[in-house]
Amino acid sequence: MNLSVGLIQNREAIEVELNGRFNLAPGKHRITSPITLTPLEPSASFTIPDVTIGIGFHWERSERQTFRGGLRIIQKPGQGLTAINEIELEDYVTSVISSEMSASCPMELLKAHAVISRSWLWYPKANPAAIGPGNGSIEKPGEVIRWYGREAHEDFDVCADDHCQRYQGITKQFSTTVEQAVKETHHEMLTYHGKVCDARFYKCCGGLTENYSVAWDDQRIPYLVPVKDPYCNTSDMKLLAQILPNFDQETLDFYRWQVEYDAAELAEIVKSRLKEDFGTRIVDLVPLARGASGRIYRLKIEGESKTLIIGKELEIRRALSKSHLYSSAFEVEKKDGKFVLKGSGWGHGVGLCQIGAAVMADGGMDYRDILRHYYPGTDTEIEE
Repeated sequence: MNLSVGLIQNREAIEVELNGRFNLAPGKHRITSPITLTPLEPSASFTIPDVTIGIGFHWERSERQTFRGGLRIIQKPGQGLTAINEIELEDYVTSVISSEMSASCPMELLKAHAVISRSWLWYPKANPAAIGPGNGSIEKPGEVIRWYGREAHEDFDVCADDHCQRYQGITKQFSTTVEQAVKETHHEMLTYHGKVCDARFYKCCGGLTENYSVAWDDQRIPYLVPVKDPYCNTSDMKLLAQILPNFDQETLDFYRWQVEYDAAELAEIVKSRLKEDFGTRIVDLVPLARGASGRIYRLKIEGESKTLIIGKELEIRRALSKSHLYSSAFEVEKKDGKFVLKGSGWGHGVGLCQIGAAVMADGGMDYRDILRHYYPGTDTEIEE
């Protein structure tokens, strides 16, 4: 199976460096037809010097990245240029598990991640009728509930950033362990009652995973439910350095964290993020509904001149930070005129906890047991 992966979008110009021989097929119409570059040798690759990663999150930055496979550059009327990588499924999975985590991870974690990354990608193709809404919004007087789902991309199958799965080509150092993990799980998918699963994952649950509906639309998915996780509370720096990419190692307070704002500062942040004017000060933050893990999915924001209820999980994280809070699992304390948010975990908390799974794998647990822990009632099957 071949995939198309969106690398960068809506650029005025895209610089590409070719490493090896490619066949160039320019479009007949300069503005609207794609330019296609097809490799003429297995070792050929191309480099884009300024790919933006972590878009909108606290680790956002530009990276020089190198990719194998084909390259299409397209432009639509009134839009910028988009670069799309054409790649085979197993090569894509090899890159994802080296980009989401690190190529030096324990073997059983790499196997588990290969299975769920493959399954997450395949799920909408295998279960088109089961896909819920992508981005959603419920608005009524005094309340705005939004979620950010896996809506289809128009010009490619998946994007290369955290919105889908991190895919950074061959930029991250591969290892024989990564190649072995992909080979030993070749075409293996996570399944529930024989159907491929929507295998969600994130960095750290904070001690308990979460229901699907806390982060997305209101449906119950029987394998995306809360499970206890005593594993992700680790301060083993050697293990964390082994499993986290360099930029993720800048975030080591992932299990328990704290941020502080004064009332005026918070009002400016909320105004900027929600495009709503609450006055010069935020008066109170009142959690109205929490999931099993403590993640808030309905929050009342009281300002001097406006009150608004917002949700769900990611919208709350986005509204209360210049980038994003680590999670919406936080308690609110008001102290000396400041709001102190004391939180748990990093990410939405639904499905596999990458830090917890790493600790389990490091302790010798088999990858299928790791998957059964985070996705109750599931199994693995080979899908051809």
